[in-house]
Amino acid sequence: ALEHIEPGTGEFAGFLEAGVTPTESWSTARQFLTPEFASEWHPDTGVTIDASLSSRQFTAQEPTSDEVGSTAEVAVTLEQVAGLDDAGAYTPAPGTAKSVFRLVLDSEEQWRIDDAPDGIVLDQDSFAQVYDQHVLQYFDPTWSRLVPDARWFPRLGSMATSITRAVVGGDPSPWLAPAVRTAFSGDVELARDSVPVDASQVAEVALGRAALAVQPVTLARMRTQLEASLSELGITQVRFTVDGATLAAGLVDIDQATPEPSVLVLTDDAFGSAVGDEVVPLPGITAEIAKIDDPIVDIDVAADGARAAVRLGNGAVFGVSEGERVELDARPGLIAPTMDPFGYTWTVPRDNPQALLAWDSRVQSERIAQAWPDASAISHQRIAADGTRIAAVVTVGGQRRIVVAAVIRDDNGAPIGLSEVHEIGRVAAPAQGLAWLGPDSVMVLTGGEDALVITQQVGGPASFVAAPPRAQSIAGAKTMAWVRVLGDDGVAYAQRGSSWQEGVGGILVLGTHAGL
Repeated sequence: ALEHIEPGTGEFAGFLEAGVTPTESWSTARQFLTPEFASEWHPDTGVTIDASLSSRQFTAQEPTSDEVGSTAEVAVTLEQVAGLDDAGAYTPAPGTAKSVFRLVLDSEEQWRIDDAPDGIVLDQDSFAQVYDQHVLQYFDPTWSRLVPDARWFPRLGSMATSITRAVVGGDPSPWLAPAVRTAFSGDVELARDSVPVDASQVAEVALGRAALAVQPVTLARMRTQLEASLSELGITQVRFTVDGATLAAGLVDIDQATPEPSVLVLTDDAFGSAVGDEVVPLPGITAEIAKIDDPIVDIDVAADGARAAVRLGNGAVFGVSEGERVELDARPGLIAPTMDPFGYTWTVPRDNPQALLAWDSRVQSERIAQAWPDASAISHQRIAADGTRIAAVVTVGGQRRIVVAAVIRDDNGAPIGLSEVHEIGRVAAPAQGLAWLGPDSVMVLTGGEDALVITQQVGGPASFVAAPPRAQSIAGAKTMAWVRVLGDDGVAYAQRGSSWQEGVGGILVLGTHAGL
């Protein structure tokens, strides 16, 4: 196996490259190890993802010999871009990573590894071929909404089994955990190490006898959570069994209220949904917005369409509903407001990210604890449709970072704090806008000559496309077909294939739907 340890010979690099073969617990990679170390090495504890095979640099020490035998060390320097932990959670980790491997000369005069870090190394192209992303589902604290948590699993064996193990016996990602719940307690375990799926796409999940004591509402939540987590595999139903007998489990209702697809625009004449060349008013809101004489720069409309948060040219944020307009926040330097599904409007000054407030309909504010603790500035923030996650573009140490955090609420649903901040990406140019694309990704619009629309997965890599010329703002949607980017010519652009198509014009403000 390891006939050479000189830098660049390829034999040592072969051990790293064997990470692309996960079958039989990476048995191919284990062939490069001594028999003793092969049983101690744990490849499934995580993945280091680097830029490319060609970027890896190998440095070998001269072998040394004593009465025990010959040994050597090889150091590998990687241009790391991201990593997976042992639960399959993806985290960007740009920078240089270095690992040291110890080798021994065996009785057949071949070099083998007898000490190496746990986990495997994959370049980012190979990673996409070896691992698949799947979204686990957890409940919000009210047990009424599902919150996604992306994970990556190697393409081996049954993916239904991998996902079920993670849901039944695993935990939410640490940054998300304080704000979500799982229906599976530690007492309920899998009784079989596989999840067969029949021709009708029904997954049979065998549970231990502790499941017999679970209350019906909890069983229904368990089934709902697991079915939602498995649905992207085409699985239509989960059947629980105990000792081979079917365990009766219902389903719970899930609040999936999201805005109907529409493009919200403010023109010289009206505010509402753009339908062709016509602007269809929103009941109550349009009439109240028409009464505002000051210039308007941002409008965020609640999911029920009955309320809106409006930022004026002088920086003040108002709450607007039928027959009512109240000032919420007049602090200087406020960024665009964002509304959550519980009726709160969130505001924060650009240069004071820690001064984050959430306002209720009675114009009472809640100071949000642990808000963006390391940030020196914030340009954008958006609450997700589930009300449990918030995304932002913040500046930390001079770098613009795309981050998320979980929203912690009290028993009455009032937001009181954020969880630890979790970085999901970085941007080089100033951000012009931030939006959610469905429940699993955010989009960042950057400005300048090389303006981009960055689609950043929450728990995955990013993709990039050139933005329309002179792009000013972006409005998110459930699918890319309804995403709009506003140019400084007052035209809303929609992506069609690899290009941007001109749509409705004469727009002063591109409105946004809360949660998107």
